[in-house]
Amino acid sequence: MRGISLPSAFAVCVPQPGGDCGNQVLEMFDHAYSNYMEHAYPADELMPLTCRGRVRGQEPSRGDVDDALGKFSLTLIDTLDTLVVLNKTKEFEEAVKKVIKDVNLDNDIVVSVFETNIRVLGGLLGGHSVAIMLKEKGEHMQWYNGELLHMAKDLGYKLLPAFNTTSGLPYPRVNLKFGVRHPEARTGTETDTCTACAGTLILEFAALSRFTGTSIFEEYARKALDFIWEKRQRSSNLVGVTINIHTGDWVRKDSGVGAGIDSYYEYLLKAYVLLGDDSFLERFNTHYDAIMRYISQPPLLLDVHIHKPMLNARTWMDSLLAFFPGLQVLKGDIRPAIETHEMLYQVIKKHNFLPEAFTTDFRVHWAQHPLRPEFAESTYFLYKATGDPYYLEVGKTLIENLNKYARVPCGFAAMKDVRTGSHEDRMDSFFLAEMFKYLYLLFADKDDMIFDIEDYIFTTEAHLLPLWLSTTNQTISKKNTTTEYTELDDSNFDWTCPNTQILFPNDPMFAQSIREPLKNVVDKSCPRSIPRAEESLGSGPKPPLRARDFMASNPEHLEILKKMGAASSLDAEDGLRFMQEMIELSSQQQKEQQLPPRAVQIVSHPFFGRVVLTAGPAQFGMDLSKHKAGTRGFVATIKPYNGCSEITNPEAVKEKIALMQRGQCMFAEKARNIQKAGAIGGIVIDDNEGSSSDTAPLFQMAGDGKNTDDITIPMLFLFNKEGNIILDAIREYEAVEVLLSDKAKDRATIFKDLEMENMDQKLSENDSHKQNSEEATSASRDVGAVREEPEEGESSDTTDPDSLPPAHTDSDSVSVSDWDSLVPGTDEASAPEPACMQGDNQPQEQKTETESNSKVNWDNKVQPMESILADWNEDIEAFEMMEKDEL
Repeated sequence: MRGISLPSAFAVCVPQPGGDCGNQVLEMFDHAYSNYMEHAYPADELMPLTCRGRVRGQEPSRGDVDDALGKFSLTLIDTLDTLVVLNKTKEFEEAVKKVIKDVNLDNDIVVSVFETNIRVLGGLLGGHSVAIMLKEKGEHMQWYNGELLHMAKDLGYKLLPAFNTTSGLPYPRVNLKFGVRHPEARTGTETDTCTACAGTLILEFAALSRFTGTSIFEEYARKALDFIWEKRQRSSNLVGVTINIHTGDWVRKDSGVGAGIDSYYEYLLKAYVLLGDDSFLERFNTHYDAIMRYISQPPLLLDVHIHKPMLNARTWMDSLLAFFPGLQVLKGDIRPAIETHEMLYQVIKKHNFLPEAFTTDFRVHWAQHPLRPEFAESTYFLYKATGDPYYLEVGKTLIENLNKYARVPCGFAAMKDVRTGSHEDRMDSFFLAEMFKYLYLLFADKDDMIFDIEDYIFTTEAHLLPLWLSTTNQTISKKNTTTEYTELDDSNFDWTCPNTQILFPNDPMFAQSIREPLKNVVDKSCPRSIPRAEESLGSGPKPPLRARDFMASNPEHLEILKKMGAASSLDAEDGLRFMQEMIELSSQQQKEQQLPPRAVQIVSHPFFGRVVLTAGPAQFGMDLSKHKAGTRGFVATIKPYNGCSEITNPEAVKEKIALMQRGQCMFAEKARNIQKAGAIGGIVIDDNEGSSSDTAPLFQMAGDGKNTDDITIPMLFLFNKEGNIILDAIREYEAVEVLLSDKAKDRATIFKDLEMENMDQKLSENDSHKQNSEEATSASRDVGAVREEPEEGESSDTTDPDSLPPAHTDSDSVSVSDWDSLVPGTDEASAPEPACMQGDNQPQEQKTETESNSKVNWDNKVQPMESILADWNEDIEAFEMMEKDEL
């Protein structure tokens, strides 16, 4: 198989407004959207590793995550207004027709009120907003008659039964067909909901009321917000994460700006922008003052207790708080936005993506990354506020990482573990709804847009609602119930939308001066938060002792420990926090004693490293964390498949990575048997049908209680679903090569390794050919003559070059360095002749046995170059020159 250079989809773009980065975002969107439409629609979401749709009930349950799925073509609805932002009006028109014709909202299925509101109701309203805009322009959607709005209203009525509580807070789930309390509803027994779940309704519900003139939706959403406001903790002005929907009691009393609360704050400020109600602005500013007083510890944002806001509730942060710098930009508070964004960017540069949660010293706490868009959102808003090209560079990094680490043949796959680079078989609808929207807008000029984006406000799912709704169908009286409860520093209102002061000083170095102290923050030990005002004067108390800093050999630390709980209420508070941190620190250290997950990366044609599977480690054999190169080889299925006795096909296993089934004997016994047969590694595949790393905890293979030092090869464990991906690849491509490692390799590194292997192979072949030629010459001198015609049954040593078949008919004969010339450029007429045609005159004897059996023999079938190019559909699409992939 010919090696390859980096495909065009991975090319480095130039980060500048209107530059090629925007075009690259368009290509990436096309790759994701077209694969959803081809392989998944009308299912809710695409499963990009197995190239099929995710249909609820047909896949193993993922718990609450599946509550977003309602058998209503979620991804298509969520993507509607993205198509218009990306100037794909033809595709938008086709998509709207599909939604109107195919989508059924009357399914007997229990869904999340929150997710259905922001994704489906928001998607329908966003689609309607841009549809009427296009219709008014007179070029597109002339047939449109508000069909999406009718569907939105129908869905709104299906969500209303969830609000049937004494508090006005909605139940977290509702049955689309039977509501909440119906005998067949299978829901309505819940007592708790998250603050964001109940407080992220006002934009969509108010817009639905304003569009239709039906006030009930806005009334219900306002009532829920009013109740949360009434139940805030009065002394701190903070809200908790989880609240009882019947009593209003706080169930979880920690407070932050991340998961569980995030979009509640966002919707207070944006409700003021969209609806013009001052009470929403005053509530937001009250909360914001508390956030900056207690939660903000620049550059960190740490959860605290609502009753004791000086006491941190945990020592880690979740990735959803990445939206907050963007919200601070909307408020006009630029400095802390820059600080937190820069800290998050440093975490991304360390791990390629933002882990779902990370500690205050920037270690991974939860390793998943479902391709969340919040950081891209904040990057866009910071660039719009500052004009600083630094944020274009940040956007370029996001594009490169998505292409390098998340792109797979059928779309983009979520990261199962940012440490290993392994994938999860999911591509959430918000990836298309938000990520590409914000990345495209980051690089777009006004000339690239077919409408003015400033005329709209983004919902939390980045759907577009027109600002003119603020003056339409105002049926709700504006009652101010805010300021009677709190006294605020008037300066807090100076930087508030609408802002009469300049957002950003006229100094291009201003943002850089804020970022500079934070540029190495992740690589150093945990940054000390900026001291609060009373501590920064020099005469105030010292910062409290933190568990992570405690040293038992330090007399001063021991003295502080003795005082905790004895001297004052403040000391008691410090003592409580210290003990809590110690418990978390101990738990974290116990987790770190467990072996981290490993990666199985398929590096052969047509995967080339784009598919990475999460693998469980073994407590014996080669430690892949100490062998960074990993173990690479072709896979072979052993006989017997359980590996519990002597291997009967050692010739097939030798120098290969052995595949075997779990069960019937100890893992160490399997390892010894395949090692004896000559295997260089082993993969154990779970025998439990349907098991998956998506739904099961990490599995570690234990030893057999004996000394396992004799096992020197690496052993990894794959759940059934991930193992079947490799088995299916073998059935389709026969020769499948994988890399076993502690972390997936960059694809560019894989390509480089292939090129080096091909170069070494060529040198070896040339040396062999030269030696054979010399021997032949010597022999001819000894004999004194050379036979001119071969005898019957013999082959000639030399062959007429013109009689040779084209070199490209043998897929093993192509060099890595020649791949660029195989792929047509954007100007087909000027493209050079493919290198494979230039090799037609090479003597056939150069094709030695070594070549045909080399490690880069990806496929032992004779394969024409046209089919090889077709296999690279997603990369060749960037050139828009080749036919579709038939994988």
